[in-house]
Formats: sequence, C-alpha cells, structure tokens
Amino acid sequence: MSKLLIVGTVAFDAIKTPFGETDKILGGAGTYIALSASQFDIESGVVSVVGDDFPQDYLDLLTDRNVNLEGLEIVKGGKTFFWSGRYHNDMNTRDTLDTQLNVLADFEPNVPKNFQDSDIVMLGNLHPAVQLSVIDQVKNPKLIVLDTMNFWMDSELDLLKQVISKVDVITINDEEARQLSGEYSLVKAARKIRDMGPDYVVIKKGEHGALLFHKEEMFFAPALPLEEVFDPTGAGDTFAGGFVGYLTNTNDISFENMKNAVIYGSNLASFCVEKFGTEKMLNLDKHEVDKRLESFQALTQFEINLA
Repeated sequence: MSKLLIVGTVAFDAIKTPFGETDKILGGAGTYIALSASQFDIESGVVSVVGDDFPQDYLDLLTDRNVNLEGLEIVKGGKTFFWSGRYHNDMNTRDTLDTQLNVLADFEPNVPKNFQDSDIVMLGNLHPAVQLSVIDQVKNPKLIVLDTMNFWMDSELDLLKQVISKVDVITINDEEARQLSGEYSLVKAARKIRDMGPDYVVIKKGEHGALLFHKEEMFFAPALPLEEVFDPTGAGDTFAGGFVGYLTNTNDISFENMKNAVIYGSNLASFCVEKFGTEKMLNLDKHEVDKRLESFQALTQFEINLA
C-alpha cells in the first residue's frame, strides 16, 4: 500500500460566519488534509504537535480513519494551536480574530522511521523552516507537494523560496500566486512560479474552481455550484488532501492523472463547506462522494459540432 506523509497543524478553531458560530472545535490544516485523504485506500501519517489539552476523542477520530499518529507530538503541560476567524457575507473574505501559536511556536518535526520512505509528501501550511526540516528527513519521495500562504511571503520569503525550489507541486490561491510572481495574469504567474522549481502549479480559485499548470499544458476544474455554503474553513486543505490522496492511491503522478486528482480534490472540498469545521468530512461516505463525482462530470461534459 502506498504511503502519504502529511505535515500540518492539528488544532482548535473557533469560527463565525453569517450562518452561525462555533466554540473551540477540531481544526488545522493537517487535520483537514488527513480526513480528506482518508477517503482513499492508502497508508497515511500526520506529523504535527498538540498540547495535552487536545481531547483523546479527537485523536480517536483520526485513528479510526486509519491515520497514523506516530508523528504527532503531545507536549505535556502545553496548549494546542488555536485560531479564530470571522467570515464576511460573501464568504470569500475573513478576519482573523485570534491566533495563539502555543506549542506550535517551538515545533520541531520528527518524521517517524516508518514514514521516511513515503511515496508522496504533503507539506501543509506551516513555517518554511518546518517544511525544510521535513524535506531533509524523507528519502526520495516520488512527489513533494507544498501548500503555503501570503503570510510567509510577507515574513519569510527567502526561506519560502528555498522550499519552493525543492518541491514538485505547489498549491496556492489566485491572490497568493499573483503576490508570489508579481504577475496579474495567472498563466504568466504560473510560468514564473514554475521557474522557481516546481514542475506543477495548482492555483485554487475558491468557488470558481482550480487551475493546473505543467510546462505548456493547462487544465481547469470547475467548482460545483452549491445550494448552501456554511463555512469555507479548511476547504483548501480538503482540496489538497483529495489531490494527494488520489495520487497516492493511483500511484501515478503524470499530468493526465493529476487532472483527475484536481477533480477529486475539488469534489471533496465541495463537501467540506456544507457544515461547520470538520463535521461534514467526519460523516462522509463513499456513496456520497461517487454521486457528486458524477455531478462534476455532467457539469463539464458536452458535445460540439464545429462548422
């Protein structure tokens, strides 16, 4: 069975949207990636850190979905990373209300021996120094996928560029792609980012889908129009989890197969936003996933007669 190594936060979130709000609930990039990737028949492991305030019930939710937690450090007397945010009415913009790094501030990742030979490595949004440390610990993975954000572009650009030079795929949103490249055109932005090192660039456009770039080839995956969107938190990480989960399961990292991976990632992300936090991803079954994949196919399938 192919192995997927996931590096990212396992955390508490508190969320406010126009549809309601939550107290502290399960969150973190590593959590969303792992839950999404668990839809596939693969061996996955998470490298992260939590405090001893992190409930056993949450740990059990992950292990029950065959997520290996050998690489999850539990700091005695420590407090788990916490983020709180409020979304605006358009659900595309948000304000961060509170960020408490807690145990994440001194996190030094330790990749378990069993996962140092992982086929695919997913570097979730963390400090570039943490991402570099993980890259140094793994042995010849077939694919390293990076997710990052504008915060690191503002504060750790040189270090981030070191990470980018060592990965095969980068996934960022359209705003971040423009900031990183200095180009407004996403086609030009992708070309400049590929010049930094990655063979593949995935640009996420939220409710407007996702773009995949490789050499002179380009692919667009739509986002499925939804009747209700309650909470966009974790949608990008859920997309990443579906993307790498599918690639790990199929053991095929060709451009043609990455097209399918983008569709699978978009499909799973469409479920994530329908409930608060991880609720929908924790109660998702294969029948639902397959049925929605058919909707994705119908959305873009057409015949045309050229005159």
